[in-house]
Amino acid sequence: MKAVHVSVRVLPQHVEAFVQATLENARASLLEPGIARFDVVQQADDPTRFVLVEVYRTEDAPAAHKATAHYARWRDAVAPMMAEPRVGTWFVPVHLPA
Repeated sequence: MKAVHVSVRVLPQHVEAFVQATLENARASLLEPGIARFDVVQQADDPTRFVLVEVYRTEDAPAAHKATAHYARWRDAVAPMMAEPRVGTWFVPVHLPA
């Protein structure tokens, strides 16, 4: 298993559209066999900042995710909404609850 936290800052005028596009992507992503979790969280004190928390079951699941049509739609739709490039930080599990 591996996880990525994708930090995103959206232009203020695009927050609602970003949320809609990202929730569509998250719902479709959860149907992929290689994805265990796909959380979308918004910063409480700055609504333009988000973190996507993606947990993958296998090493090749991230590449499979990026090859899906729903990911390509999301990527292309949200690109002009970004205030800055998104940043992914990878993690490996230390403790997983049963």
